[in-house]
Amino acid sequence: MVTNHMELDAKINGVAGRFILDTGASNSCVGIDKIEFFKLDAKESDTKAAGAGATDMETQQSENNNLKIGKWKNENFSLVLFDLVHVNKALTLHDAEEVHGIIGADILQKGKAVIDYNKNVLYLKKIKKQD
Repeated sequence: MVTNHMELDAKINGVAGRFILDTGASNSCVGIDKIEFFKLDAKESDTKAAGAGATDMETQQSENNNLKIGKWKNENFSLVLFDLVHVNKALTLHDAEEVHGIIGADILQKGKAVIDYNKNVLYLKKIKKQD
């Protein structure tokens, strides 16, 4: 946690990746160069992304993905895809490892998250299946 971002291991569509937790990110994101890596079905998006000093970045959208963080699962997960070069550059400048993506507020809300910064632990409440 060199950058004060909590680092997470998660699986998207069964593929393991490294992520940072960003409570200020409204949506969870994956690098646009990881579409094949995470087996994503990407579609063009009109949404522009901003973050870590970059603004007005082109994005794509991917729907109906499976996300697993520890034992927590979401089987209908949407992602924003954009170029994470600026994010990874900022991380490596602080001697942190590059990441595949960002876990944002969308997942924190869905999982009714509790973040324990003292223990460096993220707690997510199991999603109940809809009947």
